[in-house]
Amino acid sequence: MSARKPFLLRTDPEVLAALQRWAADELRSVNGQIDYLLRQGLRQAGRLPPRAQIDGSGRERSPDRSESLLTTKEP
Repeated sequence: MSARKPFLLRTDPEVLAALQRWAADELRSVNGQIDYLLRQGLRQAGRLPPRAQIDGSGRERSPDRSESLLTTKEP
């Protein structure tokens, strides 16, 4: 997995409060919710690199692992 890079985000207190409520509703951290929303917006705008795939946690993974993570083993 690629390294995650921290950065500072300054936002209006009302926006932060709304993000906190939304993140709590979806059982995510605020950071996870922001990451999810950014990735969703990038996909919709066609700006996410085509080889970047997303696993169940919402995190980007390398294409070489995509097959093994997408298939499920039956009991």
